[in-house]
Amino acid sequence: MAELHKGATLTPTKVELVASWMGSQRWYAAKGTSPVVHRLASWRLGDPAGEVGVEVLVVSDASGPAPVVYQVPLTYRGAPLEGAEHALVGTMEHSVLGRRWVYDAPHDPVYAGQLLELVQGRVRAESTAQSDAHDDTVVATPGAAWSRDVRVVGSRVLSGEQSNTSVILDCEDTSGAPVPVIVKVFRMLSTGENPDVVLQSALREAGCARVPAVVGSVAGQWPEPDASGEASAEGGRTAYGHFAFAQEFLPGVEDAWRVAAAAVRSGEDFSGPARALGEATAEVHATLAESLGTTPTDPQVVREILGGMRLRYAAAAAEVGALEELEDAVGAVLDAAEGASWPALQRIHGDYHLGQVLHTPDGGWVLLDFEGEPLRPLAERNQPDQWIRDIAGMLRSFDYAGGAVEHESGGSAREWVTSAQQAFLDGYAATAGEDPRDRAALLAAFELDKAMYEVVYEVRNRPSWVDIPLAAVQRLASGFHQDADAQHSPAHQEDTP
Repeated sequence: MAELHKGATLTPTKVELVASWMGSQRWYAAKGTSPVVHRLASWRLGDPAGEVGVEVLVVSDASGPAPVVYQVPLTYRGAPLEGAEHALVGTMEHSVLGRRWVYDAPHDPVYAGQLLELVQGRVRAESTAQSDAHDDTVVATPGAAWSRDVRVVGSRVLSGEQSNTSVILDCEDTSGAPVPVIVKVFRMLSTGENPDVVLQSALREAGCARVPAVVGSVAGQWPEPDASGEASAEGGRTAYGHFAFAQEFLPGVEDAWRVAAAAVRSGEDFSGPARALGEATAEVHATLAESLGTTPTDPQVVREILGGMRLRYAAAAAEVGALEELEDAVGAVLDAAEGASWPALQRIHGDYHLGQVLHTPDGGWVLLDFEGEPLRPLAERNQPDQWIRDIAGMLRSFDYAGGAVEHESGGSAREWVTSAQQAFLDGYAATAGEDPRDRAALLAAFELDKAMYEVVYEVRNRPSWVDIPLAAVQRLASGFHQDADAQHSPAHQEDTP
């Protein structure tokens, strides 16, 4: 274990250094504010060479209305890490060791290697309070179906992520064969198990190959902060959650968004891949229901779900006046959904779109990122939901793929979108034994709800694209309204016994 230098002074302190750096990071939620950082807990990983300090800080940021908890892994070095200038948190003076260069640890190969050792259960977390002691509040859970012994030979951070940090690990097994692994380091922490870990682990343990193989995870405890952001006093509540999640990495594959967009541009028929994606989605839903159970959807849950949809419509209409004229049509869809038969609640993907799916040369479609909508509280994302929400999300994603290409080059992609959507639904129905189109009111309601979210997002972030979700809202609301009118016309009633 690494040597602790009790009584040593640091200038600036670790908390001061983190506070001056954290506000500029992509995963920091309170953009535009100055972090007010408090240390809640910490634990260490040892460096086999004994040269690099590796410490994981759990801190709170009290700059907003309520404290937010973050995981900040750091490495401390006696000299600069070559090629890691972009990951430098800062420097500090250690009263015993002298100048120390402090790095955002996911960019440091020592942290990357030791984190995977921890995930596989070959090392244990170390205490920051006592030399030669383990930290029993940090627990690694190797994947139940993972049997390969792998070690890191290189690492790099995946760019572009917002809420977490993923590290690609170039690994080898005992025979020297390459085994790429990706480990997701969760930045914003909340009490409760992370659904990405829970759902994908359950799928793999059930034998479902529609998600990457699970290498393992790390979870732990920390004191819940009080209103000021400080660690709770002695006897205060303790939070528990996941710190990291490691899986097999699939190199050289494209996500379904890129594959679909290329098909739109070239005018390529996408009905075959879309149908296969529907089949894969149904397989995942069925496995989740069998593995983690289902719950009947009672009227109170229906009212809560639809109440949220009505609020989102009102918020969207307040920002985009063109939606106000659709109030009656949207209301008719939601009223019809309230009177419909709802399927049982179960665990679902929760944020399902083409960007969450990979197409592998030999394995077909593979689903990723089961965390759910990142802006929803973790407690909500851990609750069972309606599988039809995932269906609606993917239908909206096909529409966006077509709309994006229409923005690039003009013309219409409507025929491509409709073909892909219907093929996806055909594939789902064939595997699930239930056609989502038989629940027309529910499907329309969930598609509308997703489109309302998209309208608000585009108005605030990309106004020139608001026509894509706005056209969808108009099409879905008016189309369903017309269908309902036709079903209640005199001609239709004459056919009713």
